[in-house]
Amino acid sequence: MKTEILKIAAAHLKPFLLILSLVVLYRGHNEPGGGFIAGLLAGMAYVIYAGAFGVSKAKQLRLAKPMFFMGFGIGIALFSGMIGLMNGADSIFTGVWTTLTFGDFSLKLGTPLLFDLGVYLTVAGMLVKVIFTVMEEDV
Repeated sequence: MKTEILKIAAAHLKPFLLILSLVVLYRGHNEPGGGFIAGLLAGMAYVIYAGAFGVSKAKQLRLAKPMFFMGFGIGIALFSGMIGLMNGADSIFTGVWTTLTFGDFSLKLGTPLLFDLGVYLTVAGMLVKVIFTVMEEDV
């Protein structure tokens, strides 16, 4: 009975945690939060799922391997720092902002959000890689 309850809870928590992680990611470049906390939430969604259904089933749900996410995330974070320099700023990681407008709706985006996205991918990939490796170990 306990296992069935855990499986039901994990199946419902995974999409909720992933959506919550995206909200925290977007909120973070203006408020507390951001890439690190959002990455922990995204990684925990898969860790909880792996705890309920097993690592092999959780691995089937991944979009790519965790090492890809870590490398891609570091690349995005470094690229976001170079954008300011490419726009004539005096130092690395100088914020550059743009506004996207869709009719009456406008969305302000900047390089801090891009940096947070890189941190998000790196942290989520690292957490999934480490925890899945530990869960697969025969103790």
